[in-house]
Amino acid sequence: MKKVAVIGSGTMGNGIAHVFAQNGFPVSLVDISEEALQKALATISKNLDRIVAKGNLTEEQKEQTLKNITTFTSMQEGVQDADLVVEAATENVDLKLKIFRDLNSYTKPEAILASNTSSISITKIASVTNRPDKVIGMHFMNPVPVMKLVEIIRGYSTSDEVTSQIMDISLQLGKVPTECNDYPGFVANRILMPMINEAIYSLYEGVAGVEEIDTIMKLGMAHPMGPLQLADFIGLDVCLSILNVLHDGFGNPKYAPCPLLVNMVQAGHKGVKSGQGFYSWTHGTKELIVADRFKKKHFVQ
Repeated sequence: MKKVAVIGSGTMGNGIAHVFAQNGFPVSLVDISEEALQKALATISKNLDRIVAKGNLTEEQKEQTLKNITTFTSMQEGVQDADLVVEAATENVDLKLKIFRDLNSYTKPEAILASNTSSISITKIASVTNRPDKVIGMHFMNPVPVMKLVEIIRGYSTSDEVTSQIMDISLQLGKVPTECNDYPGFVANRILMPMINEAIYSLYEGVAGVEEIDTIMKLGMAHPMGPLQLADFIGLDVCLSILNVLHDGFGNPKYAPCPLLVNMVQAGHKGVKSGQGFYSWTHGTKELIVADRFKKKHFVQ
């Protein structure tokens, strides 16, 4: 496996392109927006600078990493020679199905098609292709250059050979691949999202405030960040989307998203990406400042 294409240049896409390129793979980074592609390259360069500053990468290695990445606004051009395609588009099932239909047409028959989806069925994604044995989930964690885990999800028809290849390539990236089967939320989000949802319910029902909930989970459960801060970091819209997948997939009311989460997303308060969530993210520092709405004297459900 030599050439890799990554579909989508957002937070996850540019991180995935970064780790492949840093490990010597030629990468085609594909996005419909040239502006988004240039922003992605700037982000990758900035993240590489941090690694150089820590002494874990030379300036020459940084430059080679950037040279390994070629950008495309045409998916057909970007994926035509790829041995592996990793889709990292928005967590929307209709969009992903369209992308995989196109990938099925644009890529060579032997290419492996992977999705970075955090919850959508790999079996469903594979069903729109004529190579379901070569479709697999490759769920990286954010931030991709830092986090070691890659959740490898086998669809109903994913072959042993393809699974083995993807496990091996993940190891080449310095990651720890962990295999699971294709059920709603897989493992990571099947366990994580109900916890985040319960934290939001605890706020919604007035059990405790934002800072108190996160402090209890950080100090009491040894979590590096509290569930509400983590939700802001993931994106509240992404959390809502995953909970809806779990709720629809299992038909169990325990996965129903908290009304507060629904309202926040509808109001455009999506966490770090929008500048407002459970915390305010517009002040330009790492200090955690609870959003005005959730300061005790202001909070109205």
